Amino acid sequence: MYGDFALVYDRLMADVDYAAWGAHYLALLRERGVPDGALVLEAACGTGSLSLRLARHYALLPGDISEAMLSVAAKKARDAGLRLTFTKQDMRSLRAHKQVDAIVSGCDGVNYLLTPAALGAFLGSAHAALKPGGCLAFDVSSPDKLRRVLGGAPQLLRGEDICYIWENAWDEARGLLHLSLSIFAEEAPGSYRRIEEEQTQRAWTQQELTAAMTEAGFTGVRCYANFSLEPPLPASQRLHFTAVKA
Repeated sequence: MYGDFALVYDRLMADVDYAAWGAHYLALLRERGVPDGALVLEAACGTGSLSLRLARHYALLPGDISEAMLSVAAKKARDAGLRLTFTKQDMRSLRAHKQVDAIVSGCDGVNYLLTPAALGAFLGSAHAALKPGGCLAFDVSSPDKLRRVLGGAPQLLRGEDICYIWENAWDEARGLLHLSLSIFAEEAPGSYRRIEEEQTQRAWTQQELTAAMTEAGFTGVRCYANFSLEPPLPASQRLHFTAVKA
C-alpha cells in the first residue's frame, strides 16, 4: 500500500510542524492524566514523523497498514537513535501484547475510514486495546477544510527536486473528497520519476464522531480546534478529539 508514494511523502510534507503536533498530543494526553512513560499505541503512524516526537515521552508502539511507510519510519527512527519496533497493522483491528494506557492516531488517519462500519471497527478495537481509564486521542481534517479549502481549485507545488499537481473532487452527497496527485520527483540531474497517487477522505462531523465514540463505549468525549484547547467553530480546519474508556 502507497508504495512509491512513501518514498516522497516526507518531501511533500516538509512544511508540516510535527514538533508542534507532538507537543499538542502531549498536552492532550497529560490533560487526560496519561503520564510520561505510559504505554501508548500509535495507529496509522505513516512515515513516523509524529512517532519520533511521541517516543521521547512514552513507551511507544507505532503501527501502520503500509509496509512501505513502515520501512521509511523505521529508518528515520534508527537515524534518530531511537529503538522503536514498527508493526504492520490495520487501524480497524488494533492489537498490542497487553492493554495500553493511550491510543493516538494523528494526521488525518481517521479521515481515511470511509464508512460507519470502518469507523466503528477502529473505535471498537481501540476500546478493547485500552486499559480501563485509558485515553483515545485522534485528529481529523474538518468538513469545512475538505469541502471548502481542499475541494476547490487544484494545487501546484514546485520545489528544487520535486513538484506535484494535486486535483481534488468533492462529493457533497457522500461527504467524500477524492484526491488525485501526479508527482514528479528528481532521482538524478534531469531525470524524474513520475508517481500517481489516488486517495479518498471522509468528512466526519463532530457530531458523528462523538456519537460513534459513545456507542463504542467511550465517555467524556472532548473536541478541540486547530491545535488549541478551545472548542471548534464552523470554520475550524482541524478537530482534535479525546475520550476515555470507562
